[in-house]
Amino acid sequence: MNLIKKCLNRVFVEGLSGMALGLFASLLIGTIINTIGQNVCPGSFVSEKLLEIGGYATSVTGAAMALAIGYALQAPPLVMYSLCAVGAACNAIGGSGGPLAVFFVAVITCEIGKLVSKETKVDIIVTPAVTVIVGVVLAMLLAPVCKNVCDALGSFIGWATDLKPFWMGIIVSVVVGVVLTLP
Repeated sequence: MNLIKKCLNRVFVEGLSGMALGLFASLLIGTIINTIGQNVCPGSFVSEKLLEIGGYATSVTGAAMALAIGYALQAPPLVMYSLCAVGAACNAIGGSGGPLAVFFVAVITCEIGKLVSKETKVDIIVTPAVTVIVGVVLAMLLAPVCKNVCDALGSFIGWATDLKPFWMGIIVSVVVGVVLTLP
């Protein structure tokens, strides 16, 4: 029982904490930079450059989250760097469910990558190949499911908010606040 608790703590607390840092270092900071770019001297050279910088930051969200999860789970370097391709695939395939897919796929792929890491004389080829292939195949399988789950949840929240906007606004705010600050 203690081993299960330790494993769950490692995956959900450490993994989600890593994911939150990756999300902040890419999507959230990119969004902040974009907002500044849109509101400070709109149309100016500085504004255009801030929007370009923010775009670069947000474009690597999946990769940054997967890399941060790998780091949090103490993945060997080749596994961790290979997770960038896996995270990018999850985010691209998963659409609205991309971040959820990144979490599950990156955790599973990280552990599989660890199993093969440093086991052969050609580790520099085997470890990234196994990590990327397994991760992208998992992304192809799980990311559409995560997208459907997130889309259904979004539809439910929209329906419930239309029904009782005041109370659902409070409930959604509290739930989202808890989810975002939980890790």
